[in-house]
Amino acid sequence: MNYSRQREIILESLKQNVVHPTAEYLYGVLKKQEPNLSLATLYRNLNQLAEAGIIKKIDGLESSAHFDHNTHEHYHFICKKCMKVYDISAVVAPDIVSKTEKETDFFIENHDVVFQGICKDCK
Repeated sequence: MNYSRQREIILESLKQNVVHPTAEYLYGVLKKQEPNLSLATLYRNLNQLAEAGIIKKIDGLESSAHFDHNTHEHYHFICKKCMKVYDISAVVAPDIVSKTEKETDFFIENHDVVFQGICKDCK
């Protein structure tokens, strides 16, 4: 992936907004410092960063995908009340890939585990 100043600004903004933001949220943040940035450009760059494995794209939350700068192995918990996304350490299920491969004889190239429920603040 070639260097792009806009892509670098987008990535930096994502790292500073660790709330698993949507593109729309990031657009609101970035528009102040990059008035020429379009929403289409932001989406294109976020998708390219996700495809390159530099960030994670979290689908299935609501109509808009959320993005995560943390690419270390971890899972997500989505609160169905407040819609916040929380990181869950992979140590809760450390062998999930190897056990699944052994059980199914599949070869897993990547995976996303998303838990849904009510967070402790909304309970």
